[in-house]
Amino acid sequence: MKYAALGPIAIHYPELIETNEYLAAANPSWDMDLIGEKTGIYSRHIAAPAETASDLGVAAAEKLFEQHNIDRQSIDFVLLCTQTPDCPLPTTSCMMQERLGLPTKCGALDFNLGCSGYVYGVSLADGLIRTGAVKRVLLITAETYSKYINPADRSLRPIFGDAAAATLLEAHTEPTIKAMQFGTDGSGANTLLVNQGIRPKEKALRPRHRARWGSDLYMDGPSLINFAIGAIPGVIDDVLRCEGISMEDVDLFLMHQATFKMLDQLRERLGLTFDKMPLCMRNVGNTVSSTLPILIDDLRQKGQLTAEQLTMMIGFGVGWSWAACTWRDVLGNRTLS
Repeated sequence: MKYAALGPIAIHYPELIETNEYLAAANPSWDMDLIGEKTGIYSRHIAAPAETASDLGVAAAEKLFEQHNIDRQSIDFVLLCTQTPDCPLPTTSCMMQERLGLPTKCGALDFNLGCSGYVYGVSLADGLIRTGAVKRVLLITAETYSKYINPADRSLRPIFGDAAAATLLEAHTEPTIKAMQFGTDGSGANTLLVNQGIRPKEKALRPRHRARWGSDLYMDGPSLINFAIGAIPGVIDDVLRCEGISMEDVDLFLMHQATFKMLDQLRERLGLTFDKMPLCMRNVGNTVSSTLPILIDDLRQKGQLTAEQLTMMIGFGVGWSWAACTWRDVLGNRTLS
């Protein structure tokens, strides 16, 4: 049997950079020093008005092919994780297949998950490769949450940034992604939502509390923090139990990069230091499903990931949805071919 291994990752950001200094100048009543301290975010990339998730994802994939000399005809399946698709139908990944010049024998699938989406995508790719039907999977995460946010929204605008990541997963002889665990609690669905779609108004999902800022996107930050602190230690315990290891055996805990405040409280709850729970959000913001590949790419560029290290990837958020697994970076920026 073959198993999935994470190969190279390429990141693409929109050209526009929105700094906290810019937000402070445009909104003098916003205490951007305090907001930066709480969020850990000081700038973010924002998609242009006509720029979509597929545009960002295609650009990331093209970078991946070019930088790592990957033959696009070798891609057997493309997985797109996004909550900001170009349109309800057709499937955005199908349009991306054509734009990227991937073979018509290539499978294409969208899945709508946010902050846990990268770990779910890795699991889906691993499952596809284990069937023997495919050898190379292109996993793309792409979000343009900024399009859901009112410019006057002080609670959301400083947090979310737009980005895309393209990851190559390849068939490998040994399992490198193990102890995969999932979780879902739909009772938290009304803490992070965009209330658009075909659901009748009288049946629409209502925000947990009064929405104050006029954005299409609603977020109840305190409830999300309580959810993360309550759920994530449990899924970590499940992974450790499945692997038969302890917290001390894990070299790095790679967490969804939500905000500094959330991660700092989670770090304290887990008894970790930031040496073991690295951060990478200061200049990009919360990029939803792309935070983990951005973090992995950053650690690789700094030489802080090795094949000998045991890491744990943990995604959590909107839904409520969460997932975690152990992982060894046996390929890094290399490919098998």
